Amino acid sequence: MSQGTGVSLLRRHRDFRLLWCGETAGKFGASVTAVAMPLIAVSTLRASTFEVGLLGASAWLPWLVIGLPVGAWVDRMRRRPVMLTAAAVSFLLFAAVPLAERTGRLSIGLLMAVALLSGTAAVFFQTAYTAYLPSLLEPEDQPEGNTKLHGSASAAQIAGLGSAGVIGQAVGVVNAMFANAATFLLALLCLARIRQREPRPERKRDRGALSGEVREGLRWVAGDSWLRALTLFGATSNLALMGYQSIQVVFLVQVVGLAPGAVGGVIAVSGTGGVAGALLARRVSRRIGTARAMLLFELGFAMFALLIPAAFAGPGLLLFVAGGFCVSAGVVGGNVLKASFQQRYCPPRLLGRLTASTAVLNFGTIPLGALLGGWLGTVFDLRTAMWITAAGVPLAALVLLFSPIRRSRDLPTVPSPRSERNPAPHPDLSSPAR
Repeated sequence: MSQGTGVSLLRRHRDFRLLWCGETAGKFGASVTAVAMPLIAVSTLRASTFEVGLLGASAWLPWLVIGLPVGAWVDRMRRRPVMLTAAAVSFLLFAAVPLAERTGRLSIGLLMAVALLSGTAAVFFQTAYTAYLPSLLEPEDQPEGNTKLHGSASAAQIAGLGSAGVIGQAVGVVNAMFANAATFLLALLCLARIRQREPRPERKRDRGALSGEVREGLRWVAGDSWLRALTLFGATSNLALMGYQSIQVVFLVQVVGLAPGAVGGVIAVSGTGGVAGALLARRVSRRIGTARAMLLFELGFAMFALLIPAAFAGPGLLLFVAGGFCVSAGVVGGNVLKASFQQRYCPPRLLGRLTASTAVLNFGTIPLGALLGGWLGTVFDLRTAMWITAAGVPLAALVLLFSPIRRSRDLPTVPSPRSERNPAPHPDLSSPAR
């Protein structure tokens, strides 16, 4: 069925409903882990600040190390078995943490190993998941599917952040990992029940070595002005976002004067903008065009990031909430549009590699942004550091103004014939729209 039926995709598409349930559960569990793992390191293992930082970096390191070859591997095989395997591995890893604690074998080294291996599983899952959706949904249903997946993911992340402390207090921070393991078990069961048979990937006799396939994906990203602009924007935007997010807790406590117990709630409320952004993305793009909507979400909404460092005690806290709400709305709304664009624009045989190539660059700046925020917070006072990093959020969107997106109403749905023939010109962001 198409969108013309007027019936929600969740009601009429059983397999998508299962994918949605599994992905939402996984996002909730990942948010719980983001809070529980550092708490285990600090409260149970007495880890140092440096060790806690290494723990956080371990989860993102696999993107830099194996992200590119994973994209090529995913393009060689069916995507759902990859997702099933990754979910099963994540379930076992997170369940092992409380079991290790009960046998006296829990250590910071083991916790870092779990973070590293679960991060590796996440690389496989996310790459396969992004490439899998177009085989599950018809092209006309993909925008609605992306809207629902991103919207529910934002809601699940907010719920996970808000409930992580409650779960930890109720059963202990180590046992809270059982909750995360259970969400991956639910994701595994949902994925296993999908009935639609996934087509075999295209096989070619002249298929080159893995390194050649990786280079092909990179050439596409470097040579296509649309993919190149979105990738560079994602990298610079994540650098700025992680810059201020890495120090926002300290800023709220030490500068704004917020009680530590209220910090999580304030950040969770500001994050609800992500749900609004997901709901608005399709409606706005239908009215003004997908390219213009991208600029609205990624540049227009990003301007409100300047409210965040202006926050002060009392009613001034609303500035932080309003700024965070708008930034979250812009990020998630832009992600919905970007996901729909990539799934329709990228050749199916390359989708895994193109997803991984862009993700490596985008996610690779996340730890750099965290280091940048911490460094600025030591060189300057915290409010100045927040001003510098928050200002980087709208500045990053200027990349989009020097791309074909600025001169277009809608994002394209297919590459131009020139891009298909020669996907590796010099990366000039000012190249004309095709």
